[in-house]
Amino acid sequence: MDKLHSDIFSFQLSLKNDMQYHTPVLLDEVIKNLAIKPDGVYADGTLGGGGHAEAILTACPTCRLIGIDRDGEAIEYAGNRLKPYADRFTAVRGNFKDIDAILDGLNVNRIDGALLDLGISSRQIDSAERGFAYSADAPLDMRMDKRQSLTARDVVNGYGEAELVRLLKEYGEEDFARGIARAIVRGRTIRPIETTGELARIVTEAVPKKFRFGGAPKKTFQAVRIEVNAELDGLQEALQCYIDRLKTGGRLAVISFHSLEDRAGKTVFKYNATDCVCDKSLPVCVCGHRAGVKQICGPVRATEREIADNPRSASAKLRVVEKL
Repeated sequence: MDKLHSDIFSFQLSLKNDMQYHTPVLLDEVIKNLAIKPDGVYADGTLGGGGHAEAILTACPTCRLIGIDRDGEAIEYAGNRLKPYADRFTAVRGNFKDIDAILDGLNVNRIDGALLDLGISSRQIDSAERGFAYSADAPLDMRMDKRQSLTARDVVNGYGEAELVRLLKEYGEEDFARGIARAIVRGRTIRPIETTGELARIVTEAVPKKFRFGGAPKKTFQAVRIEVNAELDGLQEALQCYIDRLKTGGRLAVISFHSLEDRAGKTVFKYNATDCVCDKSLPVCVCGHRAGVKQICGPVRATEREIADNPRSASAKLRVVEKL
């Protein structure tokens, strides 16, 4: 076993011995494909609980890491967790999509690599009071950044029926969007929908009986969460910014958990890895576009063993590109 994989194994073992930390998704695959360089500068744009960040800092004792998250609780939690690496770790509360402004503010021109673990974090799901989960009854919130005003309650009680149908179809890919939206509007005319439990009950009852299994509200909660946090707004542009800020040989790793996120990453990576983007009907290239990255891997999925240990990893996909 080489030193890198020995360090990863020791890190994973420490996580199992301390269950307050969630095992990061696709951890071994992320560290392997980031190909971390000594003295390199890296960005973890979605810091969360700090699991991937700690693995990066552990895998290379001379690299520097910038951890970004808009969730104040994540910044505090990960900051405490990563105190042993304080000389090499910088925490920034902000949106990973603002990477240009964040790097400029730190006087960093180029980075050697970056990781984006998109979507909601395990800590956010497990904090029932945050209102992300339909398995517990809590106020309808779902804000990743509590400084913003828009909440899930505002969306559920304030959006018109047509708007609800749109976001359920677009962000939730929900087959029963119309029936669910109609039930939400009908329910809130009696009294405002205040909690995750109330919303989950309304959604479940709006779905045909044969589809009323435990996860019936999942797509609705995903759609509302994406809307509240504008998760897909500007995502492709942000991914392009990360690619532009990479040094030659630098790598960008993106983990997605649903088709909309994955589609954004796949689109940007394919465009940047293609020499010509002209209309195929043209006899010669007139765009002058040249590939700026090469695809290292993707999509990489969790192993059966990881899924057994962490069912949330089942839908995860990892894609990695390297700057040319």
